[in-house]
Amino acid sequence: MPHCIIEFSDTLAPRLSPAKLVQTVYEGALKSGLFQAKDIKTRALAYDHFLTGAAPADFIHVTIRILSGRTDEQKQLLSSTVLKGLTDCNLAGISLTVEVVDIHSCSYAKFIA
Repeated sequence: MPHCIIEFSDTLAPRLSPAKLVQTVYEGALKSGLFQAKDIKTRALAYDHFLTGAAPADFIHVTIRILSGRTDEQKQLLSSTVLKGLTDCNLAGISLTVEVVDIHSCSYAKFIA
């Protein structure tokens, strides 16, 4: 845990590769100090069709799903650390957002084959 899900406008690919984006978010989650490297799962989805307000504009939105029980301060640290990594990519004219969402442990199931 956590699951880091990156959604981004596909028009960003020439300026920031999806692999670099995944690595940046992974490193941000790791730098928070809240998780071990082996437990961080990161993936990215590019969107061909989107509106950000009245017109298309580049965006990156990261949803970080974690098991419930972390404090608000820990969640703030996590979101700000990941956001700092994204801002360090020096992308202009882009909306960057990060949210941390609790997973209720009673409804979470996991199986590794």
